Amino acid sequence: MEYSLCMETVQIVLDAELLKAADSAARRTKRNRSALVRDALREHLKRLEILASEERDQKGYTQHPQAQDESQQWEQEAAWGPE
Repeated sequence: MEYSLCMETVQIVLDAELLKAADSAARRTKRNRSALVRDALREHLKRLEILASEERDQKGYTQHPQAQDESQQWEQEAAWGPE
C-alpha cells in the first residue's frame, strides 16, 4: 500500500476517554495525535487485509480440500536425507 505525501484534513469524533488515551499514547511514543491516528489506522487496515486473505484461503481450501497423499510428495522433496 502506498501513501501520498499530500495530506487531507478530516474531522473525527472521539469520546473523551479515547481522546485522552490517544493523547497519552502520542506523548509516550513522541508523535502528535494525527501521526498516532494515521499509524493506528494503517495497522488496522493491514490487519483487515490479512483477515480477508485468510478467509479467502480458508474458503478455497474448504471448496478444494487437499488430497490425503498430496503433501507426501513435497515432504519427500524437503527431506534432508537419512539421519
